[in-house]
Amino acid sequence: MENLLIGIDLGGTTVKLAFITQAGDIVTKWEIPTDKSGDKIIPDIAEAINAKITELKYTKEQFVGVGMGAPGPVNFEEGVVYKATNLGWREMYPLKADLESNIGLPAVVDNDANVAAIGEMWKGAGEGAKNLLCVTLGTGVGGGLIANGDVIRGANGAGGEIGHITSIPEGGALCGCGKTGCIETIASATGIARLAKEAIQGGNDSSILRTKFEKTNDITSKDVFEAAEKGDKLAQEVIDNVTYHLGLALSHVANGLNPEKIVIGGGVSKAGDQLLLPLRKQFERFAFPRVAEAAEIAIARLGNDAGVIGAAYLAKTKL
Repeated sequence: MENLLIGIDLGGTTVKLAFITQAGDIVTKWEIPTDKSGDKIIPDIAEAINAKITELKYTKEQFVGVGMGAPGPVNFEEGVVYKATNLGWREMYPLKADLESNIGLPAVVDNDANVAAIGEMWKGAGEGAKNLLCVTLGTGVGGGLIANGDVIRGANGAGGEIGHITSIPEGGALCGCGKTGCIETIASATGIARLAKEAIQGGNDSSILRTKFEKTNDITSKDVFEAAEKGDKLAQEVIDNVTYHLGLALSHVANGLNPEKIVIGGGVSKAGDQLLLPLRKQFERFAFPRVAEAAEIAIARLGNDAGVIGAAYLAKTKL
């Protein structure tokens, strides 16, 4: 087997790694824990890759190179990450150069949300689309924009930061980015849970969520969707609020991009039609009619593999 690709998806808790064929098929995949001290992340990755190459009796010559998705703004041309503080990188970090020197193969790096969008375009729910909007609803809200098959990275690597569209102009919740009222504070898993807790504390109506909160002092986004499925009024009101703001935000982005596909991924997307049906309704309400007509909204298909597959595609096309 020749001309394999290495895909790496660097997360705050784990690093996902895979050997992938030129056709986008995963040969093998595995994970290692992320060492958040910063200095050991790349040596740990290199050690894991070299051990797997030895285990499978491959040689370095069988690999084209390495693609990697990393959190935070990335200067794609220079391969530099700007301040991924949760990984211990507090200044500009030369990720591409460090990968190449540790692994001994050519490397290309990009923002993790961009890489996931590329993965969905290549082998996932966006397959066949050249204009794609990919949104990840997890602990935060990530985004990737693809126009005519190319990722929109912008002037300094911050293109596609959909999660930081301002949805509540005044009096919104504080976001991790330092602004207030971002869509991330509403449509992320943590945002949905926050809105549910505020709704519980703001009224006295009976609710499945209220009963659970009184017992556990905690509510998750999954709890909200499960309660709504059982007909819980308070839970449905929270979802209606979330999809109103998310549909409006996506319509603004789509009006500029005119995508064929809008792919929704991340843990919140597991709600399926509980999320998609009201979201589609709100999106169609706010989007320019021709834009709404062209855009299919779908749940991401690749799950946790989107990052490694997208990273491999970068290695395939950019190295």
